[in-house]
Amino acid sequence: MAEETAGEWCGWRAAAQEALYGPQGFYRRPEGPAGHFRTSVHASPLYAAAVARLLCRVDEALGRPASLAFVDMGAGRGELVTGVLRALPPEVAARARGYAVELADRPVDVDPRVEWLAEPPGGVTGLLFANEWLDNVPVEVAEVDGAGVPRLVLVRRDGTERLGEPVAGAEAEWLSRWWPLPPEPGTRAEIGLPRDTAWAAARATVERGLAVAVDYAHPAAARPPFGTLTGFRSGRETAPVPDGSCDLTAHVALDACAGPAARLLTQRAALHALGVAGGRPPLSLASTDPTAYVRALAGASEAAELTARGGLGDFGWLVEPVGIADPLLP
Repeated sequence: MAEETAGEWCGWRAAAQEALYGPQGFYRRPEGPAGHFRTSVHASPLYAAAVARLLCRVDEALGRPASLAFVDMGAGRGELVTGVLRALPPEVAARARGYAVELADRPVDVDPRVEWLAEPPGGVTGLLFANEWLDNVPVEVAEVDGAGVPRLVLVRRDGTERLGEPVAGAEAEWLSRWWPLPPEPGTRAEIGLPRDTAWAAARATVERGLAVAVDYAHPAAARPPFGTLTGFRSGRETAPVPDGSCDLTAHVALDACAGPAARLLTQRAALHALGVAGGRPPLSLASTDPTAYVRALAGASEAAELTARGGLGDFGWLVEPVGIADPLLP
C-alpha cells in the first residue's frame, strides 16, 4: 500500500512539472505564491516603481513607440504588472500595455488593463521581465554515484529518491560545460538546460526592447556542491516533496542562460542604478516634517531589504537588450 501511495519513479523534471503546474499543482492553489513565500514584488512597492522606471528608460530608448509592452513572466497573481502600470507617469501609461504570463487562471481582482496569457505575446516592443520565474522551470537533478558517474536522480511523489541511468546526451554536455561535477559520491547538480531553452524562447519574443530575468543565481566559479533544490510552504523552507503541497525551486545558472548581448549584475547594483537606495533620511526632517520623516524612514527600510547583502540584493539580474542600448548603463 505504501508503495502504491508513493507512486511511480520518475525524474525530478517530470515530477516537479506535475507537482507545480498539474491540475492539482501548487501554482493552481487559490492563495497563489504570495501565500507561501515573499519575493521582491511582495517586499515593497518600491520594486514595482523601480521596474516602472526601467520601462520608462526602455520607452525612451525605443523613441516612445505608440504601443509599449510590459510582459510579466510567471506573473503569479499579477502583482508586479499591476504595480508597474500604476507607477508609470500618465504619458507613458497611456501607451503601455500590460501582459501577465501565467498558467494559473486569471484572478478576479486583476487590473482590467492587464491581458492574461499562458504564453508571452510575440513581437514585443518594450520590456519583458521575469521575476523569480526561471527557478520554477523544472529541471533534472544529477548525483554522482559510488563509481564517480553522474546519474539522474529519480523521485516518487512522497519525495523518496534513488539513482537512475547515467546522464547522457545534451544533458551530459550541459553538465560538462556549465556544472562539471567532481567524482566524489553524493555531489549533485541541477541540469539547467530547460531553463536555457525557456529563457531563449522568452527572449525571442522581444522584437525591440529589453529582456530581464531576476532570480536566485550562482556563477560557474561557485556552483554549490550538493545543488540547491528545496521546497517552501507557508513562508518556511521545507523538504522538496513533489506532491503539490509546496513550492519546488532551485537556484538558476543565469550565466548559462545568457545570450551574447547579455550582462549579469546583482539586484543591489540594478536597483541602485534605478534610484533605489537604503540610506536613512536626515534627522533634521524629523523635526521639520515628522510625517515625511516616518514615510522616508519606512521607504529606506524597504529599500535596504531589497538591496541587502546576503538577501534580496544578491539576486542575479540577467539583462539582455534587443535593438537598443542597455538602459541600466550609466
